[in-house]
Amino acid sequence: LDDEDVTLAASLMTGIPASKLGADERSRYASMVEHMHQRIIGQEEAVLAVSRAVKTARVGLKDPNRPIGSFLFLGPTGVGKTELAKALGEFMFGSEDQMVTLDMSEYQQEHAVSRLVGAPPGYVGYEGGGQLTEQVRARPYTVVLFDEVEKAHPRVLDVLLQIMEEGRLTDGQGRVVSFAETVIIMTSNLGAEYLETVEMTDTVRELVMGRVKQFFRPEFINRLDEVVIFLPLTGEQLGQILTLMLKKEGKLLDARGMTLRVTDAAQAWLLAQNDHPEWGARPLRRIIQRYLREPLA
Repeated sequence: LDDEDVTLAASLMTGIPASKLGADERSRYASMVEHMHQRIIGQEEAVLAVSRAVKTARVGLKDPNRPIGSFLFLGPTGVGKTELAKALGEFMFGSEDQMVTLDMSEYQQEHAVSRLVGAPPGYVGYEGGGQLTEQVRARPYTVVLFDEVEKAHPRVLDVLLQIMEEGRLTDGQGRVVSFAETVIIMTSNLGAEYLETVEMTDTVRELVMGRVKQFFRPEFINRLDEVVIFLPLTGEQLGQILTLMLKKEGKLLDARGMTLRVTDAAQAWLLAQNDHPEWGARPLRRIIQRYLREPLA
């Protein structure tokens, strides 16, 4: 047995990521921005804001009972909001799969609160537990992503406020579930209509924040560590994202004994198939599926 074996065993037994048990956290977090940019193209301000808040929490400068960080990610579709959440999960907890994702469009009714935390005793679904609390209880070291948070019922937003304020929830069975080792990320396209330019100005920021203040109560906004605004991607950045995606495809093919080589001309052609650059990087996945995966299948 060596140190690595002991660390791995302890990780499996406790659910604490091996990286958190074995490595010097302070030195790891010093290179956090560079690590995040291996996956996130552009969005310099977003990466810096998240890294700054997380690093501050990780060196002990936070309330130990509250989540590591609570963020509202704003911006149009396909610009990297979910990808940054995944990158954060990978960096902090060892895998991008260390993430609980909840689509808030499914929580538009008042009774949806019981789906989050579980029904009280005697009600249908009591044994099943809450869709949020059960997952965090099983994996306390995780990123929790609330997608399209503006669609949630106000009572659901009250639950999110409680998580940010107290770092815990009591589920339908009376068990306290801690969120102290989670990162809370909420995504929204509020104010996206003002984000048609790839440059952030004070005027644009004020317009976007005006929409946020119209929608969320002051106490909700004040509990956020950062409101992070994502800008539209440039053509050059979309090309860089396509390069990253093709590298990922190449690794998958390597595992199957195949080699992927993409010429500059072929990559330019693939990029030209994007009929909706305003949708960000999202169409690139469909392009790879149609012109690369399907012909190889």
